Amino acid sequence: MMPDNKYGPLEKYLRSLPISQEDVTMTFEFIEQVLNSELPPSAYQDRAWWGNQQQGTYVEAIAWMDAGWMVDTVDLAEKQVHFVRQ
Repeated sequence: MMPDNKYGPLEKYLRSLPISQEDVTMTFEFIEQVLNSELPPSAYQDRAWWGNQQQGTYVEAIAWMDAGWMVDTVDLAEKQVHFVRQ
């Protein structure tokens, strides 16, 4: 985890979940509380922002994937994301 990574707190939170927990659903609001920062507008508007990509400029995806999780589903209307353990 890079210290300047805005999404480091999310990675830390996901790593802290019990190994027996196989999935977790979080509201965008809860994620913002974990980050102590607002998600970018694209997180609210573009499902692709939540893509599971470890290459390129998707620093948010690296945070959850390095923690051993993947985005399963995103509900932009309900403003929540469902993660599953890899």
